[in-house]
Amino acid sequence: MPIPSHYSTPVKITAKERAYSQIQRWIIDGTLQQGEKLGDAELAEALGVSRTPVREALQLLEVQGLVEVHPGNYTKVMSMEKSDILKMYPTLAALHALAAETAATVVLAEQLEELQAINTQFAEAIACGQPYQAMELDEQFHNGIIEISENHYVSTFSSSLHIHIRRFKYLFLKQPVHATLSSVQEHTAIIEAMRQGDKQGAAAMMKQNLLRPMNELYGLITQNEE
Repeated sequence: MPIPSHYSTPVKITAKERAYSQIQRWIIDGTLQQGEKLGDAELAEALGVSRTPVREALQLLEVQGLVEVHPGNYTKVMSMEKSDILKMYPTLAALHALAAETAATVVLAEQLEELQAINTQFAEAIACGQPYQAMELDEQFHNGIIEISENHYVSTFSSSLHIHIRRFKYLFLKQPVHATLSSVQEHTAIIEAMRQGDKQGAAAMMKQNLLRPMNELYGLITQNEE
């Protein structure tokens, strides 16, 4: 029988990839709580896979810093402290500032237009009270700049940090932080600096765009604990 030329083969994922993705999601959203001991047999049964892919997935999650593995003893979900935010955000800010600095020297006009379109959608999501969508668009904006910079290392380490930051928000706030129009304005300033080829300006504004929310988030968590 003839097969349509436009047909795309469904993407197949291995049992290890499926276990890794699901366990990671459970850790990020708090289904598996910090400090909780993990049994590979129980996880395998819940996921409908054998114990081997679960063990392989846990090894990958250990590399990400999401679980703590003690061979022959136990595996548990890594704990987080409130002060961790003061370590994660400055690291992310430094990486993204480097990306913005590089991108300012190579960015194309159509790429700036794409970033502006994302920022417009970001502003609309904030105005409509859609925090999850706003969070996704904010990350899309930042990832767009990283892609323009074509720095694989920034991309890799940034993705890893974003996982921990998302988990942090779920653990301490149980929801994403509501973005403000300050973020929209900072995005606009980053775009304009890149348009002018201003490397230092783009890097400085990128740092502000990440360090300001860090201080706001830390203050909000402290407030909630009182």
